[in-house]
Amino acid sequence: MSYWEGGYPPYVSVAEKKAKAAKKLKQLKKKNPGIKPVVIEGKAIALSWWGKSWNKNLERYADYSNRIGRGRSYVRHGAVLDLQIDSGKVEALVQGSGAKPYSVIVKIKAINEKSWQEIKTACGGKLDSLQELLAGKFPKALSEIFIEQGTGLFPSPKDIEFSCSCPDWASMCKHVAATLYGISARLDEDPSLFFKLRKVRMKDLVTEAVEDKTCNLLEKAKKKTERVIAESDLSDVFGIDMEEPVVPIKKGAKPKPGSMPKIGKSGEKSATKQTVSKKKAESVFDTVAGIIRSSKKGVNVALIRKKTGFNDNQIRNCIYRANKQGKIKRLKRGIYVSS
Repeated sequence: MSYWEGGYPPYVSVAEKKAKAAKKLKQLKKKNPGIKPVVIEGKAIALSWWGKSWNKNLERYADYSNRIGRGRSYVRHGAVLDLQIDSGKVEALVQGSGAKPYSVIVKIKAINEKSWQEIKTACGGKLDSLQELLAGKFPKALSEIFIEQGTGLFPSPKDIEFSCSCPDWASMCKHVAATLYGISARLDEDPSLFFKLRKVRMKDLVTEAVEDKTCNLLEKAKKKTERVIAESDLSDVFGIDMEEPVVPIKKGAKPKPGSMPKIGKSGEKSATKQTVSKKKAESVFDTVAGIIRSSKKGVNVALIRKKTGFNDNQIRNCIYRANKQGKIKRLKRGIYVSS
């Protein structure tokens, strides 16, 4: 009696399943070197915040909770021979009981504009770098917003469509379930694929876009042209307290009213305060510049803030000044190293 007539397929051990999948993968790699199998090492399918949250999101929906578990053993045994994530689409090859692997297609709808706008607003000023975002290191409040059912970053069943070439009549077969779990493992390797899948720009959530735009404008300002933007203007535009440049007094030029230090006790106190303030600023600058120059891989504003307790404006001012002096340079977006 066959399986489809009400019987049961013969028992196949885990070792046999793994061997079968490995053999088929080897064959496929000869024809297609770019194939990307899902490899699970250890008991956990996903380890990162993004991978774990992907699985948690799927498992909490009643539509999926009783069916998605069918794919756990498949993905653990190496049955997902290939998994490719593209914009709004996932294609996979999953080895089943047959000789030929089954083709699975999962389509994910883009986040609707209203939800995305609300998420971007919620993130305003709370994320300093893409590294923090991809590492899942952000305030708990943002975590709750991201995984909110129906309105968060993660898709609900109504946002997901799938198909499989297998003869199973179930709406979610083992091969589709294995693919969905395989996505979480792939997000462990590269969380940015999540944003590609949901058709949104992860850079929209990060505040360092303003910082980088400021740096770019300041670099252009080094060239002496009629269109040079003054530092005071940059401060107004971006809301960043830039250090006032020291302008030397030209020979024969009269100092502007109010520019000369006051004479007397009150003037002495004012001068003392300025000296203390200047020493403090120099200490902050030396500390920030020292942290950046001692790092081989580079550091960002968030890391410097964590190490020193300085506020973002202080740190950015120091970064600008050190960059202008040639002591540091920008390695990549938001990351600075010794020049």
